[in-house]
Amino acid sequence: MSEPRPTGPSDRSQAPPADVRGLAQARAAARAARDWPQADRLRGEIEAAGWKVIDSGLDFRLEPSHPSDVVEGGRVRYGSSAAVPSRLEDPVTVPATVVLVAPEWPQDLRRAMAGLQAYAPRDTQVVLVGDDPSPDTASLLETIEADAGAASEPRPGPEVVWTSARLGQAAALNAGLRRALGRAAIVLDTSVEPTGDFVTPLVEALDDPDVAVAGGWGIVSADLRHFEAAPAGDVDAIEGYCLAFRRADYAARGPLDEHFRFYRNLDIWWSLTLRDEGPGATPRRAVALAGLPLQRHEHRGWESLPEADRDRLSKRNFYRVLDRFRDRRDLLVRRDVPG
Repeated sequence: MSEPRPTGPSDRSQAPPADVRGLAQARAAARAARDWPQADRLRGEIEAAGWKVIDSGLDFRLEPSHPSDVVEGGRVRYGSSAAVPSRLEDPVTVPATVVLVAPEWPQDLRRAMAGLQAYAPRDTQVVLVGDDPSPDTASLLETIEADAGAASEPRPGPEVVWTSARLGQAAALNAGLRRALGRAAIVLDTSVEPTGDFVTPLVEALDDPDVAVAGGWGIVSADLRHFEAAPAGDVDAIEGYCLAFRRADYAARGPLDEHFRFYRNLDIWWSLTLRDEGPGATPRRAVALAGLPLQRHEHRGWESLPEADRDRLSKRNFYRVLDRFRDRRDLLVRRDVPG
């Protein structure tokens, strides 16, 4: 049998390093020997190094697993969340960081930003992720970035993180969260309009060490298969419209699983991840706060999709929740209800 070899055209600017080529050769040999566990392990090492292997029979080719970073006029557009310089090991300097992802719908971003500027405490850090934004959204982000650079007031201006390709919801959030300097990190959807100070109550909720995640809208389940809206109080998960957690917990338990390109059900996965203390241990709490001054508007990321696409993408994401948590009834606040 001939030695497995790379196939496809060569691109010297994207040529994989020798150690990655060696891993791919070893994986191809494992596949030829039908040693699937070894092949899977080696694939994991290749992917961890930032490459993906595409099989063609017993041959293969290697491609970068994410787009390249791009520098345009002094602005860096990042091809992956991991390329964004991280501040997670820097000291906490503000009580909270609010992260918003803005790929499209500039009118929603404008409305959310107006509420933040009007009502958030002056020391709130705001990070906006332009996830390969539409031209109109990019124009608005450029204006926000320019205004932040020109501001003379002590309030920190919003920081914009740009991507060179559409990374998807989890990766875009990871890119923004890597810049967080707040003790609390708050993910805010641009469909939500702040109508008052919602930041302070969320920061205070996280003062309780038993609380892992807090927000404005909570959901519960009796079986980890079906979730429904719940009143304020202890819940199983916090919906991603407004979801707060500690930066330290993100550093310890993150990053978010970047297979969640679509936003749906990522909030369930992350809430359970934050709450999980391991089988047999008491889980930490998820708390939905009553009366947060937030108004939900149409979620264009949902409404803009055909129903069939919504269902397909939502189910794909929910399978990832089940893969990790399907048997963890201990994480449910209503676990006494038969499933």
